[in-house]
Amino acid sequence: MENKVTVPRIIEAKSNREKIVAITAYDWAMARLVDAAGVDIVLVGDSVATTSLGYETTLPVTMDAMIHHAGAVSRGVGRALVVADMPFMSYHLDDREGVLNAGRFLKEAGCQAVKLEGGSARAALVEEMISLGIPVMGHLGMTPQSVHVFGGHRQQAREEQAADRLMEDAVALQKAGAFALVLELIPHSLAAEVTRTLHIPTIGIGAGPDCDGQIQVLHDLIGLIPEQQFRHARRYLNGGELIQQAVSQYAEEVRQNRFMRKAAGS
Repeated sequence: MENKVTVPRIIEAKSNREKIVAITAYDWAMARLVDAAGVDIVLVGDSVATTSLGYETTLPVTMDAMIHHAGAVSRGVGRALVVADMPFMSYHLDDREGVLNAGRFLKEAGCQAVKLEGGSARAALVEEMISLGIPVMGHLGMTPQSVHVFGGHRQQAREEQAADRLMEDAVALQKAGAFALVLELIPHSLAAEVTRTLHIPTIGIGAGPDCDGQIQVLHDLIGLIPEQQFRHARRYLNGGELIQQAVSQYAEEVRQNRFMRKAAGS
């Protein structure tokens, strides 16, 4: 397709000073809509666990579930780069298993890249994936798969030592060949410093305006879960309210025997 977003184009965006627009999607219908809206990256996030499957954290979602959702998204996207999250325990214990699982996203689900959490400890795995033709996006800061270690969704790398370690991790992932890096819930000044230091793009979520791009969870953006509102998210639409109103109106018309009459124009 003309103007197809590729990994090299994402890397070039930084040198061209073009902001990168990323968003999550978890199914074919929403993937078609966000792709038509002109985003650059569609992430099939393991956040599907909390937005679509009813779990409290991202930890329970499985590889098979991620492949299922990633395939649906890939079939709905024609222009954007589709990146899939490697779920919890799909790459943590064994690098070979991690490579095989990453390969499934390209081979079975039609994705163009994968994203994984962690820094220097994952560098060797990232390098191996890339050597086999699997592009990798890194993820540092508040990494949701470590939510229990952090004690909740809290800003990370606030102290000098932790900030230095995050910078080291960012450089290590770049050296290993990662094509971009998500920075989640870290001080804005640190995100700006990482962005200046790296030659690969940074994509922020709750990391300030100086990253090379931004990513948001679609459900937060359009208010599909009205009671959920994160400080780093921005709501552009009360989608949950609108959907509930539409279904309520439908239910009322059915119960009053007006639905088919209206549909038929009588």
